[in-house]
Amino acid sequence: MSGNLELIRPFIQPPLDSEFRPAVLANHHFQSLCAKNGLPLVIGLERNNGEFSRYETRVLPGGETVEKSNFAYVERLLKFLLWQRGAFKIYIGGPQSIGEAIARSYSANGERHFEVDFLGRQVYEKPFEVIVCSPDEVPAANEIGKLLGRHLEGNRIGFDLGASDRKVSAVKDGKIVYSEEVMWEPKKQTDPEYYYTEISAALKTAASKMSGLDAIGGSSAGIYLDNRPMVASLFRNIPAERFAEVKNLFERIGADFGVPLDVINDGDVTALAGSMSVGENGILGIALGSSEAAGYVDMNGRITGWVNELCFAPVDYSPNAPRDEWSGDIGCGSSYFSQQCVFRLASKAGIEIPADLMDAEKLKFVQDKLEAGHDGAVKIWQSMGIILGYGLAHYADFYEMRHVLILGRCTSGHGGELLLEGVHKVFEAEFPELLKRFTVHLPDEKMRRVGQSVAAASLPALK
Repeated sequence: MSGNLELIRPFIQPPLDSEFRPAVLANHHFQSLCAKNGLPLVIGLERNNGEFSRYETRVLPGGETVEKSNFAYVERLLKFLLWQRGAFKIYIGGPQSIGEAIARSYSANGERHFEVDFLGRQVYEKPFEVIVCSPDEVPAANEIGKLLGRHLEGNRIGFDLGASDRKVSAVKDGKIVYSEEVMWEPKKQTDPEYYYTEISAALKTAASKMSGLDAIGGSSAGIYLDNRPMVASLFRNIPAERFAEVKNLFERIGADFGVPLDVINDGDVTALAGSMSVGENGILGIALGSSEAAGYVDMNGRITGWVNELCFAPVDYSPNAPRDEWSGDIGCGSSYFSQQCVFRLASKAGIEIPADLMDAEKLKFVQDKLEAGHDGAVKIWQSMGIILGYGLAHYADFYEMRHVLILGRCTSGHGGELLLEGVHKVFEAEFPELLKRFTVHLPDEKMRRVGQSVAAASLPALK
């Protein structure tokens, strides 16, 4: 994974994760080595509808040892870009040996076969391929993006479907008139009708709180194209032969209610909520819940069309980093910026979580100890905050932004304050320039818990 890439020990150590080796420090060190005589390398990523991203970097000239370092750097970089921006066709414009090694790794039989199947077959429904070429053969960027949301007129419903809970809000002319939060465990379900019944019931309850209904907007974990969930953790147990029912789920629900219905990735709604809240663009939104959800509103106020699945993007290059249960890779965001991190660090913190609880209840069990001042629980959130600081510094190399908005169940109560303290401690010690570049926001408690469903309500434009 990290290969011969030199790993840098962080100046600020997470108290419960001594082996953490930040991706941002390794990448910055590698680029410092390339400053004088590095060779150009361009990564191109092609998505649907002719959308195309480019990322330009440099690699080292040299022999076999250098080639291993180059591959380790480019492979982790590509992994991040794939889950930030998405692609089914990759261009590696640079030294041929690097491109060929990447092509072997990102193949049906290679180490990164998860990306090949997930992004190629499942998300974009096209063959996944790697094209090895020279830097000047990588096509020009074509970033399109869409202006979505910010429509608050009329009677609207917004919903947010998480892996541990579902939220729904009734919004009248931009003001909340009703909100509901219900725990559920959708990942265990195998029947698409379960989702149809549960979501419909929640929407009917919200609709009953208003005199009429004009539009429905939703957010959910996963990758959505044209209101269709292509892949989502919520639907992981749905048999392949019935997944078409899931793809048509929201079209069916919209038809039932007879109003416009739009649903997008929950991370993008987090970013939209942030943009609406602070009145500016250039927002990276991160929801720390059952996993890590992320979304981005660019400097022009557009949703980019990137996948922003940072739960799969590496932030820790330690060879002993925890392994993601779904992708099989190590050091990914899901293991650090979610309740999975809380559960993982609980034993190191001297906390034994009862096994018979639902995941949302397990998180609350630890959060109750945090609020009571349990030293181990405090160290869990201190560790998450420090790692989040290095993670945001890493993200800052890939996103142009003025603000970062943090939402989600893991930010509730005292935990949110500890997360911010950790971020600021890291920035002050290692990345002082970031303190001037963007602001990290922690919304008030109500906004933290239901902000996504409210922003989601603004998605559809009234016909």
